[in-house]
Amino acid sequence: MSAKLPLLTPPKNICILRLSALGDVSHVIPLVRQVQAQWPECKITWICGKFEHKLLRLLPGINFVVFDKKAGWKAYYSLWKTLRNQRFDVLLHMQVAARANIASRMIRAKIRLGWDKQRSRDLHQLFINHSVPTALMQHQVDGFLSFGTTLGLQPGPPQWNLPLTEKARAFAQSHVQPGKPLLVISACSSHALRNWRADAYAQVADYAAEHYGFQVILSGGPASIEIEMAKAIQQRMTQPVLNLVGKDTLEELLGLLDAADVVISPDSGPAHLANALAVPLIGLYACTWSRRSGPYNSLNYCVDKFEQAAEQFLGKKAEELFWGTKIEKSGVMDLISVEEVCQQLDKLVADKSLP
Repeated sequence: MSAKLPLLTPPKNICILRLSALGDVSHVIPLVRQVQAQWPECKITWICGKFEHKLLRLLPGINFVVFDKKAGWKAYYSLWKTLRNQRFDVLLHMQVAARANIASRMIRAKIRLGWDKQRSRDLHQLFINHSVPTALMQHQVDGFLSFGTTLGLQPGPPQWNLPLTEKARAFAQSHVQPGKPLLVISACSSHALRNWRADAYAQVADYAAEHYGFQVILSGGPASIEIEMAKAIQQRMTQPVLNLVGKDTLEELLGLLDAADVVISPDSGPAHLANALAVPLIGLYACTWSRRSGPYNSLNYCVDKFEQAAEQFLGKKAEELFWGTKIEKSGVMDLISVEEVCQQLDKLVADKSLP
């Protein structure tokens, strides 16, 4: 029989199961920081995806076990082999996908804490013996923090304290113009339908450069969709722009984002990394709802058209949809206007006294 929650004494060890994606694992970091601060003797093991490990490895005091989903069933065998002689006081089963549910069976733990029924799928409830409290319309960061309060941690504002390497700082310094405010545009999400138009990005970038003297840098990964988007933005701009898409590593991206005064991005991994670095962000939301997955520290700067998209494309009010619904349909992001993004930039510049 599993122990009762909340715990009366700190656990000796905790295993976190959250494989992906980049934004979601960044949402988990505040919980890790709370564990480290309040239960400093507790050992933390985190099972994460191969790509996500490139970010998470920067966090001190954590034992990482990398799960390579591309390896198929060999990944599960490798996980079992790595953990077969370990037993944890607590498993935080923080991902409801079938792949994660199967992976959880390779982990021995007395307490198996997962999501509530309303946020579960793929038979998630069969793989846990405790659930976090049900919460309607809860931001993902707060949802992950609720795992900690359920265990017995004291609640508090989320802290990321994401470390930067000297390599990351040096990369930024080699590209940033001293004395000018910096706007970084990370134009693409891993979901193509969440991306805004190239001509719209170009107009906002020109506005930032003309009205406020921003240096504009385009950032992104080596995928063809990101490279083509950057080229399209660059071709449509009238002001100078530095295109670094596909030219940095994830580690170097952190340095570039940290150097920025403003970041503009749709719902994407880089958007959440900017948030974790406490960099002001203008998030572009229509396919997803910023109230659930927006940049936690910059929600007031988001341009959010999800409620309009729900009525126009699904014929329902946003509150009637399952929490976490995505409206990834052609034309949804066109609900966001250039004028609205420029207005948010005006607001942010005034609030932060830029340049």
